[in-house]
Amino acid sequence: MRKRSISFVLVAMLIGLMLAGCTQTASNDADLTRVGMVTDSGTIDDKSFNQGTWEGVKAYESDKGTITTTYQQPDNEAETDYLNAIADLVDTNYEIIVTPGFKFETAIYQAQQQYPDTTFILIDGTPNDGNWESEDGPDFLVGPNTVSVYFHEEEAGFLVGIAAALSSETGKVGFIGGMEIPPVQKFGWGYQAGVQYANDHFGTNTEITEYVYEGSFVNISGGQQIASGMYDSGIDIIFHAAGGVGVGIFSEAIERATGGEDVFVIGVDIDQYEEGLLSEDSDRSVTLTSAMKALDVAAYDYIDAKLNGTFPGGEEIRLSLADNGVGIPDENPNLSEDTLARIEEAKQAILNGEVVVPATQEDLDAFLK
Repeated sequence: MRKRSISFVLVAMLIGLMLAGCTQTASNDADLTRVGMVTDSGTIDDKSFNQGTWEGVKAYESDKGTITTTYQQPDNEAETDYLNAIADLVDTNYEIIVTPGFKFETAIYQAQQQYPDTTFILIDGTPNDGNWESEDGPDFLVGPNTVSVYFHEEEAGFLVGIAAALSSETGKVGFIGGMEIPPVQKFGWGYQAGVQYANDHFGTNTEITEYVYEGSFVNISGGQQIASGMYDSGIDIIFHAAGGVGVGIFSEAIERATGGEDVFVIGVDIDQYEEGLLSEDSDRSVTLTSAMKALDVAAYDYIDAKLNGTFPGGEEIRLSLADNGVGIPDENPNLSEDTLARIEEAKQAILNGEVVVPATQEDLDAFLK
């Protein structure tokens, strides 16, 4: 009888401990801030905007341990698809929502007003109503619960333009943009200025002989076709600022390099060195370097700002070289030590105010004179 009583006591104690453990876990989960991300039509591992942004979200989760995260990947990229994904996150108590890219502008314009208690981090876009046919243009509104984060892409473009000019064997380089929108244009303006700067200051004689926009961020075959024509013309380095179109550009370069040609691609947004590997087993890459935007830094820093009471709601922020918001990768196996030294010299000239990289066509025209 005594043994049975002891058994009942032990069982009761175990059940109590289990319940206490469950209660503690639930309490811990409840203490975490829920941070969600909505991808554009691409995947979370697109080696571009989605991946770079998500890495920042996950880095914060890993470093701080104060948030729990998830993402939504809509089937399509219509405004309603994005709004539905945002609604799903709000309905499941996600308090901070991160959205990468200008395609979210009209969705965030509505969502920030519909969900005033939710915080939105919009990267590379400003919320607007999409009424571009209006005489006065669309209504732009960065709500008090939203921050718009931009980058000085022209500064990253400038640095890779110098890299291209110093690395080209043929003296001919090219540029392939996706859609002709401001972030892509600024990459291109900076690239042109960088090539010219290298010619003027570092003794190169390099020319951008082809400069085109494919017209989308998804046409892989179109990117490969344009790249093929450029390489056939004697161009040996192509800077792409074209999102998914770049997959085709890399494919063409890899095929040619595998056949013995010395051709390269300059990646965009994130470090695309691995994208240029000739094969899974190869340590050779056709990626010369990459013009990076610190998408991860943008996501990380403004999650942190929200959680620490310094969120700049209602503002547009633009990250520069001085903020470590743009630049080239820390490791660049295909750039010589001399080229890296020259790039660093130019970077310091920008930071010191000796060089102002053009961010408009008008400024570029003046720079090139």
